[in-house]
Amino acid sequence: MDVPLPLFALFLAAFAFGTTEFVIAGILPDVAHGLGVSIPFAGYLVSGYALGIAIGGPFLTMATRQVSRRTILLALTTAFCLGQVACALAPSFASMLVFRVATAVAHGAYFGIAMVVAVGLVPQAFRGRAVSVILAGLTVSNIIGVPAGAAIGGLWGWRTTFWAMTVVGALALVAIWVLIPQTKAEPRQSGHLGKEVRVLGRQQVWTSLIMMLALMIGQMVPFTYITPLLQEVTGLDAMVIPWVLLLNGVGATLGVFIGGRLSDWRLMPSLIALLAIQAVTLSILYMVSPYPLAMTVTIFVWGALNFAIGTPIQARILMWTADAPSLASSLIPSGFNIGIAIAAVVGAALLEGGYGYRSLPVLGAVALILACVVAILSAAGEKRSGAVPPKTVLT
Repeated sequence: MDVPLPLFALFLAAFAFGTTEFVIAGILPDVAHGLGVSIPFAGYLVSGYALGIAIGGPFLTMATRQVSRRTILLALTTAFCLGQVACALAPSFASMLVFRVATAVAHGAYFGIAMVVAVGLVPQAFRGRAVSVILAGLTVSNIIGVPAGAAIGGLWGWRTTFWAMTVVGALALVAIWVLIPQTKAEPRQSGHLGKEVRVLGRQQVWTSLIMMLALMIGQMVPFTYITPLLQEVTGLDAMVIPWVLLLNGVGATLGVFIGGRLSDWRLMPSLIALLAIQAVTLSILYMVSPYPLAMTVTIFVWGALNFAIGTPIQARILMWTADAPSLASSLIPSGFNIGIAIAAVVGAALLEGGYGYRSLPVLGAVALILACVVAILSAAGEKRSGAVPPKTVLT
């Protein structure tokens, strides 16, 4: 499938949102110093952003469900630009936190709406690949945006990073304005909100959300502590670790497109196979963690599989909520960020319990095994029932 130009516009905005979410980690010490707080306290800028996505995104999506999707995409990208300007000018930590959370609410709403728009721009056979283009914005932001933003902050100060992000957001805004076709507003319907909520009761939806949470545990429990794991267990020098993480990001980008193609081919068999392979990969990650070369190769494969799995899970949620997509689609970024929060807490509990960094991939393997079982049971139930996905409602 050639990438339609409207998908490029959605990709660019996804890249902007992804970069501003993750770049804070690269400039956190400078931000802390500039705003007069400790580095651990400045870490609330990260958790605050995650909560803004998880909680605020669905509410904003539902509040704007009767606005045309093109209009809301333009509004959310404008909010992104204003948020970056506000962060660049923030006089205090409190104001910076407020501006970050506000941007995160727009972030949470953007990804849900952008995915619905993306699948509506392509034939049904290419929906998985359309979702993969949006997800690629996140992975490319980690490969290019975050290192570039951190480098800009190191050279010209952390506030310059946010000015640079404003420019990227402005380019995305122009692209959406020019390339996204006009859409009509969703007609008012009595009981519409109840309909949106009821689709979450479909087993294909809630089982996919369970798989999403398990995936994030398998991904983020080890990744949150990947630097000390590579330093203390693998014995890598601190200067080498960014290159290993870059390789992980390259794998993630490849995985997005692989997952998109597999989703369009045979979604559930592919998803079950990927979950099983990832459980094995996490077990291998545990076994090879003392060996630098083997560990590096396994991290590349692990990164590719993480995002290869994420694509069909999201495509499945969108497929089975196509008749009432607003709330369900906004729950995708919320589910991921809730998973991130759970992973951080669980990982910390393991380490505080004295299990050590090497134990983290083991927990991830267990989570992926459970996800694989859920996927098998869900696919079997779907086959028995003979249920078919609802038709897409485009607005």
